[in-house]
Amino acid sequence: MSLTDTEGESVAMANHRLLKALRREQVDRTPIWIMRQAGRYLPEYRALRQRAGSFLTLCKTPELACEITLQPVQRFALDAAILFSDILTIPDAMGLGLSFAEGEGPCFERPLRSRADIERLRVPDPASDLSYVLDTVKLVRAALGERLPLIGFSGSPWTLAAYMVEGRGGTNFSRIKGMTFDAPKDLHQLLGLLAKSVIAYLSAQRASGAQALMIFDTWGGILSEHGYREFSLAYMKMIVEALRSGEEAASAPLILFTKGGGNWLEAMADSGCDALGLDWTVDIGRARSRVGHRCALQGNMDPAVLGARPERIREEVALLLQQYGYGSGHVFNLGHGITPEIDPAKVAAVVDAVHELSEAYHR
Repeated sequence: MSLTDTEGESVAMANHRLLKALRREQVDRTPIWIMRQAGRYLPEYRALRQRAGSFLTLCKTPELACEITLQPVQRFALDAAILFSDILTIPDAMGLGLSFAEGEGPCFERPLRSRADIERLRVPDPASDLSYVLDTVKLVRAALGERLPLIGFSGSPWTLAAYMVEGRGGTNFSRIKGMTFDAPKDLHQLLGLLAKSVIAYLSAQRASGAQALMIFDTWGGILSEHGYREFSLAYMKMIVEALRSGEEAASAPLILFTKGGGNWLEAMADSGCDALGLDWTVDIGRARSRVGHRCALQGNMDPAVLGARPERIREEVALLLQQYGYGSGHVFNLGHGITPEIDPAKVAAVVDAVHELSEAYHR
């Protein structure tokens, strides 16, 4: 039975500590989930990945994607599940021919190379073109019951455009950054189309059962000050405004995360989002002072800390909790995703330390 089947269940989920923290309401301890918590560092994920044969098979088979989504919350005492998927589902649905080469990351068979390429694109219909994602959301919701909330997500328009124009990851972004100077009109056309696509996609995830939503702006930090505001933030604000309108606006808090975005926290907070994700280069206490009461904060331990000794991990958890200080509005997370070589026992050490040490900050 889904949590929205009865009013009582809806109230129970609304009172979950993750959702309360995102709304800056009082909680008993700081909630924690971890970016890439379902992934290659887990032996159970690697075993399933080997049986499936490819990463895209995992993403596009709802039963497998559901199983992977649940793996970390079955192993650790996390406060949320995050949907197992990929940020490039939208451009794949637009027909660009997504593939993943082992050790090389994503690659598009048909990257955008001209205005005509952009003009041929259409907004995907989530119900048909991305139904496998929505089916996964529904399966995970049914499996979780009212135990934990599910976080859905999308890439930001700028980040999606960067991959679509460059054609692959691991580049210096010369093509997409060149467009900001030489073909801004074409780029704005692409970004506007992607913003509409993200709005439809996240709205559909929310309607299918996701109780929080996150926008991953992985490459916003490569832009200049004015470039970020024009080509990245403006379109994320468009998404926030659309998702915060209508009857379902308050049902799923929205988190914005720009990797390398520490210079623009005030502007990001002004977008109307419910929370900001921080990478590890930002002091979370100073970030709290900068954004005030406008939104919650998520983050932001350096992922490299997970390679340290358990006692050192505990010290870093204690320091970050101290930097944030007393009161709600903090969701503990890494400043980016878990890397594949990490021992799962180190993740358990972080989760246990957050749960134990954070209680003192909520009395």
